[in-house]
Amino acid sequence: MNLRIPGPTPCPEDVLQAMSKQMINHRGKEFAELLGQVTSKLKRAFQTNGDVFILTCSGTGAMEASIVNSLSPGDKVLSLSNGAFGDRFATIAERFGADVTRVKFEWGQAVDPDAAKRALDADPKIKAVLVTHNETSTGVTSDLEAIGAVVRKFDKLLIVDAISSLGCIDLQVDAWGCDVVATGSQKGWMVPPGLAFVSVNERAWKAHAEAKMPRFYWDFTAAKEYLEKDQTPWTPAVSVFYALGVALATLEKEGLQNIFARHARLGQQTRDGIKSLGLSLFADESCASNTITAVKSPEGVDGKKLVATVRDEHGIVLAGGQASLAGKIFRIGHLGFVTEADIDDVITQLRLALPKLGFKVPG
Repeated sequence: MNLRIPGPTPCPEDVLQAMSKQMINHRGKEFAELLGQVTSKLKRAFQTNGDVFILTCSGTGAMEASIVNSLSPGDKVLSLSNGAFGDRFATIAERFGADVTRVKFEWGQAVDPDAAKRALDADPKIKAVLVTHNETSTGVTSDLEAIGAVVRKFDKLLIVDAISSLGCIDLQVDAWGCDVVATGSQKGWMVPPGLAFVSVNERAWKAHAEAKMPRFYWDFTAAKEYLEKDQTPWTPAVSVFYALGVALATLEKEGLQNIFARHARLGQQTRDGIKSLGLSLFADESCASNTITAVKSPEGVDGKKLVATVRDEHGIVLAGGQASLAGKIFRIGHLGFVTEADIDDVITQLRLALPKLGFKVPG
């Protein structure tokens, strides 16, 4: 099977083999060395001099951790959402008692920095801004650098979901003024699910000192205290740490700029291939993601049936649409451990599958 969903993504063989190693003492010297090595590499990938913590959880756990460590019940929060995961971010904040102003953008469009400016102008009591850098549900990348510039001008906290962007698309955490940034191991990092990574800068630490939302497992104070001892506060997913060590070594060898360029090539190859089939992209090309491509299901073709046919008869595993887009789009993941040949295979098999569903592919 050619697994082409936006996560979990395929893993290199040496990454998988690393997970077969025997357990070690997570309070011992061997794990301490591994934790130190991978944390240093992650800081370079985040392009930050701030703290980076590795949590044993999914990306959603990191989103929750970002919120509860930064805010108090009743705090006013601005949510900039253009898809399902942006909506999830806002919902998490609301569940913990934040007063959330939701500014929504059409799905398939990027977050507009000017709209963020207007919202911040309208309510000076807003404390923090939530934004998803790369919206997995729609295949859209927003201009985080421009959003960060707006948020800094208003001196607000910027909390970023970068789960499907970091490690694939340029995100300069320090230079762009991102205070808390979260991502997950199962995306571009070429590692199985189970770990999430969060960066925290000095502004975020000041907010953390005043934050009153309940937390225990997610407490960044505990994470920092234990990291100073080269440990995690709670039992880590040791096997996934093994995998992370191997994957990060591979990524560092390739180099950040080469990684960004590779994903840009793969994103363009996917979009060009989709258009050659006579299909339409869901996202506006000006903001189309280099990690996920969302495609409109052709008129008269059930997107769910298309995904099932391509999987069962052609060995390509694609993702369907989420929420209101279920059956209306399908999504192709091209992040992490993926090659041009993998994308060629997707386009070839779609070319064979579409006529079976009544869609005529251009000659």
